[in-house]
Amino acid sequence: MSGAAPEFETLGCRLNAYESEAMRTLGQEAGLSDTIVVNTCAVTAEAVRQAKQKIRRLRRQHPDRKIVVTGCAAQVEPEIFLAMDEVDLVVGNHEKLKAQTWSDLAAGAITERSQVRDIMTVKAALSPKIDGFGTRARAYVQIQNGCDHRCTFCIIPYGRGNSRSVGADVVVKQVTRLVAKGFNEVVLTGVDMTSWGADLDDAPKLGALIDLVLKRVPDLPRLRISSIDSIEVDAQLFELISTEARLMPHLHLSLQAGDDMILKRMKRRHLRGDAIRICAKLRALRPDIVFGADIIAGFPTETEAMFENSLKLVTECDLTWLHVFPYSIRQGTPAARMPQVDKAVIRTRAGQLRALGATQIARYQAAQLGKTHRILTENPRMGRTEGFAPVSFASDQPVGKIVSAEITGHDGGMLTA
Repeated sequence: MSGAAPEFETLGCRLNAYESEAMRTLGQEAGLSDTIVVNTCAVTAEAVRQAKQKIRRLRRQHPDRKIVVTGCAAQVEPEIFLAMDEVDLVVGNHEKLKAQTWSDLAAGAITERSQVRDIMTVKAALSPKIDGFGTRARAYVQIQNGCDHRCTFCIIPYGRGNSRSVGADVVVKQVTRLVAKGFNEVVLTGVDMTSWGADLDDAPKLGALIDLVLKRVPDLPRLRISSIDSIEVDAQLFELISTEARLMPHLHLSLQAGDDMILKRMKRRHLRGDAIRICAKLRALRPDIVFGADIIAGFPTETEAMFENSLKLVTECDLTWLHVFPYSIRQGTPAARMPQVDKAVIRTRAGQLRALGATQIARYQAAQLGKTHRILTENPRMGRTEGFAPVSFASDQPVGKIVSAEITGHDGGMLTA
């Protein structure tokens, strides 16, 4: 099929970015052309609005190309996109990772505008194979999809379905392939990482998978874990964090709030004391560990005192990399029916959290002065430490390599070496 190569527009999370690259590979293998794929996010109503806005702009810019809409918003509310004249096809989250979808589209064999099935009926995880994205240094392997939990603010389980694990042998083969291609760091990713294995025979835990990867791929220099639910860290994973130097000392924790009543209303599985205890335990096991965390500002019913507990949690857990989310109503979730916090108050609280986050980063950066770090280079003048801190170099470095360098300063955004 001749014509322009397929283009991909990605909104939302890193997992979406990963899946866009998987779709790009599938589309190219199928010979797809003259098509723009919009991979949407459903996490907030604003995310859906932005998707619609982007689709309309793309149609004005490319009147002769097919526009395919997929992703979580397309899965949760396909009717919104089917009602848009600009959209040629709506593809579900499971269908988007099937080679058949793209070969049928390339061949003109799809006649129904909606290719969305009930995601809750999907029992097996598809395991797309890609050779990294974003940098030549770091590659990603999806080990799990979906979520069995029902946090009151979250629509994602309805876009991703129930938790489904990729088999350990498949994960090991993918990591082995990526190391053979020259990647020095692999990141394991998923929607609810610590639920990995629950649907497999004998219900293995995430720690068992990580142990298997490290043992079977001895040439892998660095293994990193993406966002995890701290309360579900298993005993073997605790031990690996303590003893395995190739497992990176950086964890991004799904904490969401620091007040017990808000955590209960969110239907989270931990309390603030659990978060503090787990962070202290991890720091005792691995003193150089660095924590990131998701925190929501202005969740329904949050009082000033409740918010202060979230602020205090940042320092009590010694969090460094904060992802701050001003609460936004997502219709279809229980939290949307709760008493809402004033939007101006939400903005103020989010600003306070971000300011505290900036202080935490500056304090962390100052503590690195004079230390030598092993840095994975992402481009000639920039890389990341084992704790995921960005570093800028004064001179060009070989891309995709791990170099040792002394930290000489910081500019507020990056360490310098």
